[in-house]
Amino acid sequence: MKRINLNRRLVLEAPQRVPDGAGGYAETWQPIGEIWAEIIARTGREVTDGTAQLSSTGYKITVRATPHGAPSRPKPEQRLRSGSRIFRIEAVTEQGPMARHLTCYAQEEVAV
Repeated sequence: MKRINLNRRLVLEAPQRVPDGAGGYAETWQPIGEIWAEIIARTGREVTDGTAQLSSTGYKITVRATPHGAPSRPKPEQRLRSGSRIFRIEAVTEQGPMARHLTCYAQEEVAV
């Protein structure tokens, strides 16, 4: 089995709704904590979103496993941040027979 190199510190963030003063809400991102990860690029493509062109790249991000229900366990509605880079989590799976690590499948989109 390949050795996992958790060499990048990422911030795990969750969406939070805050009132916008007009009867609706705005979504902000609340930091939950920092986690160490290994980031491996998968595939990339160029997409058009309305009038903007985006470069979309998939990533496989491996982190240490935490128990189900723990606030520090990544979930698909959350994201990981490294400085100005944002990785939107799409799916999370347990890795290996002992489930000591989690694999987060994430997307990073950058305007071209």
